[in-house]
Amino acid sequence: MRSRDTRPDGPAAGRYAVQLTDVTRRYGEGPAAVLALDAVSAGFEPGTFTAVMGPSGSGKSTFLHCAAGLDRPTSGQVRLGPQELSALRERRLTELRRTRIGFVFQAFNLLPSLTAEQNITLPLRLAGRRPEAGRVEDIAHAVGLGDLLARRPSQLSGGQQQRVAIARALVTRPEVIFADEPTGALDPESARDVLGLLRRAVTDLHQTVVMVTHDPTAAAHTDRAVFLSAGRIVDELTSPGADRVADLLSGLRRAA
Repeated sequence: MRSRDTRPDGPAAGRYAVQLTDVTRRYGEGPAAVLALDAVSAGFEPGTFTAVMGPSGSGKSTFLHCAAGLDRPTSGQVRLGPQELSALRERRLTELRRTRIGFVFQAFNLLPSLTAEQNITLPLRLAGRRPEAGRVEDIAHAVGLGDLLARRPSQLSGGQQQRVAIARALVTRPEVIFADEPTGALDPESARDVLGLLRRAVTDLHQTVVMVTHDPTAAAHTDRAVFLSAGRIVDELTSPGADRVADLLSGLRRAA
């Protein structure tokens, strides 16, 4: 398969919401070291929806963790807008993740003792901020939670819990939302609803969403799919269709 150079350099580099340049992540040392990412460069423009895909062990999760500031690269640079993340101390990086980045995980990661509304506003409270007047209600309405804000996670279905997680990711008006297998624990109907919400977050709210997924149907909701294999970006598709994505993934699995 032909390798793609997605290096975000040149005059257009400043336009990216997230930019990785020659990012390498190695775990361990010596002969037993594992190279999870190998000099990866990629850029994600504001207001776009990108799927990050590849076989098991290809580096997808490491890619997302480095891009989101959850893990530090061994070498290379990660930028959120103009901010280079490796230059930040851990406390400042935590503050940045809390206020400028939104997260949606497969396991929802809601606090069971809090109501839906309290879970949604948690990032603001941790940052010492109050929600803007009407902000929570507007987001809740946008994700279909208007009459469920007083319920706790145990009183919500899986799809409803993921809606809470998406609302929580949106409440701080982040520059980027990172989603890690957001539909992996959902039934097909709930998965379609959640993907539709992420799509509308991009189209209607002009958010930037980067989503790790193994599902070709999920990738078909995105603007672009980027494919990893053995820690490198090896291909990408614009306006990916589920069948084409499935074919590419099958080829990568056979080659792995």
